[in-house]
Amino acid sequence: MPTVVSTRLRYGLVAQAFHWSTVVLVAAAYLVSPGSSEQRVYSLASDLTRQMHETVGILIFAIVLARILWRMIDAVPEAAPMEPWMKYSAKLGHLALYALLIALPLTAIVGAWLEGHPLTLPGAGNFGPMLPQAHVVGQAVSYIHTILGNVIIWAAGLHAVAALFHHSVLRDNVLTSMLPDWRPPAASSDKASRESA
Repeated sequence: MPTVVSTRLRYGLVAQAFHWSTVVLVAAAYLVSPGSSEQRVYSLASDLTRQMHETVGILIFAIVLARILWRMIDAVPEAAPMEPWMKYSAKLGHLALYALLIALPLTAIVGAWLEGHPLTLPGAGNFGPMLPQAHVVGQAVSYIHTILGNVIIWAAGLHAVAALFHHSVLRDNVLTSMLPDWRPPAASSDKASRESA
């Protein structure tokens, strides 16, 4: 039966909600990115797209911070048996994803403010710029943001491939531990008792 907190075998509903909402929002941010030059990003034609991108980016940042706080109080399911190099690779991959999820919104905000542009959120208005203008540095930071945006898509893709490899080849619970459990309560408890036996 699904639980709010994580168990020995599965992530809880809160951790799953953080994970899958992050997946959806990262994909949305990538798809609505105005990209290209500063002139295009801040053009009138790209205004709505830019505001949507900035709003989604702030949502991602808020969810990641909440997710880190939740991780500090929520248990983590036991790792599936695997080779040591796979465990280290998994930890490194997770750390890289968290670092990217934090760096992306920060580089976007810092780059925009250094270039002299505010952060615009629909319904909330403009914020900043709250840093002294340094246009060349801002352009460099914004360029780093663009690169990181591409890197996180590749990193997320590798993360998904690894999860599917665990599910299809190694046949462990790495993927299913992060998926909602839709089985009836009796079936869930029976399987849990068999796995712990």
